[in-house]
Amino acid sequence: MKNKNTISYLLILIGGSIAIYANANEEQNILLLTIGIITLMAGLYIINKSLASKPPKNDYRINDEEE
Repeated sequence: MKNKNTISYLLILIGGSIAIYANANEEQNILLLTIGIITLMAGLYIINKSLASKPPKNDYRINDEEE
């Protein structure tokens, strides 16, 4: 689990860096920008997939008990 988070954070960092580098030049390299965005989105997808597996809270039960 820890390795997966480390890999996903590295993908986000590398993808963002590549996208910023490709966009910073006078002549934008579309291929490099696309690779950076895809890498960034892959890292975000991995993190989102691990966060979505947590069970939802039952906030409505807490509010009913307070009233």
